[in-house]
Amino acid sequence: MTTPACPTCGRPAFRGTARPDPFPFCSARCQLVDLGRWLDEEFRIPDGPDQSGGGVDGAPAAGEAS
Repeated sequence: MTTPACPTCGRPAFRGTARPDPFPFCSARCQLVDLGRWLDEEFRIPDGPDQSGGGVDGAPAAGEAS
């Protein structure tokens, strides 16, 4: 069985059969580093197409008031 790697530092997330409390991270430090990256907006979840209301070239889309 392959040991999962910590997403922050790449070290093995756990050794043996016991999983650490901050799984999938190897330590609480790596967990906090990851949280900081989310809070600094280094990671983002895409929200879909642009909601600005424009067509492909920036002109109003069909059916929209100009």
